[in-house]
Amino acid sequence: MPRPIRFNAFSMNAASHQSPGLWRHPRNTSVSFNRLEYWTDLARLLERGLFDALFIADVLGIYDVYQGSSEAALRGGVQVPVNDPLLVVPAMAGVTRHLGFGVTFSLTYEHPYPFARRMSTLDHLSNGRVGWNIVTGYLDSAARNLGLARQLGHDQRYDLAEEYLQVLYKLWERSWDDDAVLLERDTGRYIEPSRVHAIAHQGEHFKVPGIHLCQPSPQRTPVLFQAGASARGQQFAARHAECVFISGPTPSVLRRYVEGVRQASTAAGRSSDQVLIYAQALLIVAPTRAEAQARFAEYRRYVDLDAALALLSGWTGIDFAGLDPDEPIEYVENDAGRTALAAFTAADPNRRWTVREAAEFVGLGGRGPVLVGDPVEIADQLEQWLEQTGIDGFNLTYAVQPDDLTQVVELVVPELQRRGRYPTAYRDGTLRHKLFGQGDGLPEAHVGRQTHIQ
Repeated sequence: MPRPIRFNAFSMNAASHQSPGLWRHPRNTSVSFNRLEYWTDLARLLERGLFDALFIADVLGIYDVYQGSSEAALRGGVQVPVNDPLLVVPAMAGVTRHLGFGVTFSLTYEHPYPFARRMSTLDHLSNGRVGWNIVTGYLDSAARNLGLARQLGHDQRYDLAEEYLQVLYKLWERSWDDDAVLLERDTGRYIEPSRVHAIAHQGEHFKVPGIHLCQPSPQRTPVLFQAGASARGQQFAARHAECVFISGPTPSVLRRYVEGVRQASTAAGRSSDQVLIYAQALLIVAPTRAEAQARFAEYRRYVDLDAALALLSGWTGIDFAGLDPDEPIEYVENDAGRTALAAFTAADPNRRWTVREAAEFVGLGGRGPVLVGDPVEIADQLEQWLEQTGIDGFNLTYAVQPDDLTQVVELVVPELQRRGRYPTAYRDGTLRHKLFGQGDGLPEAHVGRQTHIQ
């Protein structure tokens, strides 16, 4: 039986996410991101298409590497203005029954104690359909606005993340027993105090002596997403991540990332079926090939290359304004997003990307491939990418919202279902159980379940 193809949708609480300049398209409704109806309509659409989850990206700073200024980012609306990704989840959960929600939160700039409560609250309100995309940040502008001279070094951020996760696991998994809440109206006992435990954490970065403020939520620990594909990021994902999000322009780039994640997970004592890997892609589909190609050509006319360079400079920490557009991109070790730079340099020895080529590529769909065609052609391409790379599914971005994802739901999903490559109904239960079919909580062997308190 062929492996199923899985879909997440990839979005951001902003008008412009992965296709800079496309906010100008007359049919694009992404400029309505400030309205709840925008998000509830999107959630209903994705659930109709049986998507696993809506994956919401986020940044805490502005892209100010390009030309040493934030002007290009502001002028082009490059992921700014950007609102909090967590706050739209309850509204979407209220109009859906099955769709999951993966929210991005940077652990570098907030204490784990209040964050643990926010995620438990979301897990309760969504009836167990929340995941957390664990990020450590990559923008110096975020660090400066939070009182630091610059962000921590790349590997230092992951060292901090390890302790951060230890605190969260103690709060989510160990602070409350399953039977701590009694709700005994006749005796007046709401909670049995002996079944609630202070975590007494004292580490290098955090001191958390007390209890978690929330009773256990349906999943306790939200589904853990992670997007780092650097060597250090893969080590971190091997210990913690249940779903890994990767981006790359070619199958060979993705295949290398997938092999790295799988090998690291095996070395960490986890089986391959405990980690799902999604790759970013933009699907431009229409009933006929000619219509799809016409839409692709139309979209390209709206790409803002200056904004694309601002986005690429922010991702990589390199100011591309100072380079010849026809100069090949070289890998430079720095403390920004190493994965983004490697996608256009070291990860694919058979391709030398120039600055201009990379900007044009990023301008439509970000760092993932753009697949264009009728439903049969798109389904063929998805199957080929799945087989050539070893991924489990796709994180689907959009150029024009809601057109692109609507076409996926109405044209691509039925074609994949006809081939037996896509589900025809949701599995009941929490997001974790829908994804893995092994219950609501972390697997017994996961590091989060192995964490103990004194």
